[in-house]
Amino acid sequence: MDAIAIKHNDEIIDLQTAAALGIEGEPIELDNSDDALEVLRHSTAHLMAQAVTSLYTNAKFFVGPVVKEGFYYDFKVDEEIGEADLKKIEKQMINLAKKKFEIERYEITMEEAKLKFGNDELKLDVLKRIPDSKVSIYKQGDFEDLCRGPHLPNVRNIRFFKLLKIAGAYRGGDSKNEMLTRIYGIAFADKETLKNHMTMLLEAEKRDHRKIGAEMKLFTFREEVGAGFPIWLPAGARLRARLESLLFKAHRKRGYEPVRGPEMLRADLWKTSGHYQNYGENMYFTDIDDVEFGVKPMNCVGHIKAYEHDLHSYRDLPIKYFEYGVVHRHEMTGALHGLFRVREFTQDDAHIFCTLDQIEEQITEVLDFVDKIMSTFGFDYKMMISTKPEKAVGSDEIWESTIQSLKNAMDNNKLPYEIDEGGGAFYGPKIDIKITDAIGREWQCGTVQLDSNLPARFELEYNGENNDKIQPVMIHRAILGSFERFIGILTEHYAGEFPMFVAPTQVAIVPIAETHNAYAKELSDKLIDLGADSEIFSKNESLNKRIRTAEKGRVPMIIVIGDEEVENKTIAIRDRRTREQSNMSESDFLSLIHKKINEVNF
Repeated sequence: MDAIAIKHNDEIIDLQTAAALGIEGEPIELDNSDDALEVLRHSTAHLMAQAVTSLYTNAKFFVGPVVKEGFYYDFKVDEEIGEADLKKIEKQMINLAKKKFEIERYEITMEEAKLKFGNDELKLDVLKRIPDSKVSIYKQGDFEDLCRGPHLPNVRNIRFFKLLKIAGAYRGGDSKNEMLTRIYGIAFADKETLKNHMTMLLEAEKRDHRKIGAEMKLFTFREEVGAGFPIWLPAGARLRARLESLLFKAHRKRGYEPVRGPEMLRADLWKTSGHYQNYGENMYFTDIDDVEFGVKPMNCVGHIKAYEHDLHSYRDLPIKYFEYGVVHRHEMTGALHGLFRVREFTQDDAHIFCTLDQIEEQITEVLDFVDKIMSTFGFDYKMMISTKPEKAVGSDEIWESTIQSLKNAMDNNKLPYEIDEGGGAFYGPKIDIKITDAIGREWQCGTVQLDSNLPARFELEYNGENNDKIQPVMIHRAILGSFERFIGILTEHYAGEFPMFVAPTQVAIVPIAETHNAYAKELSDKLIDLGADSEIFSKNESLNKRIRTAEKGRVPMIIVIGDEEVENKTIAIRDRRTREQSNMSESDFLSLIHKKINEVNF
């Protein structure tokens, strides 16, 4: 197979650029590798723009990048474009691809570009964002656009694609700017992979946690409350409480102590920590008695103050604090998405204060904790070590030392990992945990961060063996990431069919007639004593309708109570998961429920 681009010094360079600059490298062939898809999808975005230009009037284009989900292009035309137009644009893209236009590249100076695009305000805005004195332009047929590439050599290679959706997007992501039209698309190297991807997207749509959350009455968002601030309804709050309870016990067994810090701290503390300078645009601030306070975006400063409360010896370490800490972060309105991206969320946060010699042992223990949780929920996962970002605090020496400590912990335990260059937190490197759900989607979940900078900034210390003052290392750790996001992921992973041990309602009790309600309440009380939640479906509706309502709520077990059950103290069970029906005594039923809700141990 012919090459479509090359890899040179870890950079993808298209054949046009390589020929112009005389560069050689490792060939990239047209397949579904990340490198090849980067080139293919970039070119598919341009083919879409060419189709839009040929179909609509006065088309002007802003940017059209490749993103994790595929690609998109922001543009405007004189006509209104809706979802129904996507098939028409796709058809035109196929027609253009059959013309086999070569994709040509040329360079002009910034001054020439400003003259060339002088009547196009979107292009002039793009040019403002380019620091170089020269810009590259890619041309195919009668269409051309500013672009850095990389691109395919010819449009004939673009065959298997789909336009997914249309949306509005503010120019440059700034709500003060005009709204542009954005079309999202996907492209692959072969038909089968595209077909499988579209099947996955259909399944993902069915599993959308916002849709299932509404059906199961787990959570809601209200405009009058504010965007990005979820309200947990009774069923969702029960699910969340179960998860919190399981994790609380697991933390205590591993030697963590619960603490709780305030949700607002004086701004001076955030200045000391570096959050004010490095993360301030994501924080909320207010004044109290003429003193500036910052609403916490992270829990680490509160835990540092808990550590400072006592003097510590090397014999006390490691000290492990954990908190279900409510944090607030300013997110762009356009970035908000159900429980996945909110402005208020609760982290399963923990901080470990330890000696240098204890780092490997502590990281190993945390990763074992991660494995137990992820395997319990049936997630495959991978880990990435994220290194120093462009915006960071602390010396290069500290960064190199802490990155090496993470690598040592992974290597010595024979744990596979990838490197994410520049992906660390501003105060230290981290291990990111990425999980794969039931339909093959990858999610960023927990994180383990190593930090010598905050202990130095707050002058934390412990007494060493020779009574000398030594600075501890601080490990930041959240395994779920946040309860909001993790529950959103769990909802889609299980399509709302939660396992019994975290299901918001374990048992639906359906009394056939009003005379059976007393026994229903008696059973409900006994289930609560066991630690199980039930709901009695006793509305003035038909029996079948009440059973259907319980089914719609995805309750794992449904029990129907009639005269025989009341008289004999027996239970008629419908197991939603196994689709089986059975009868058993009340005592056997209660034993079964007790076993099922306690079968998990992190």
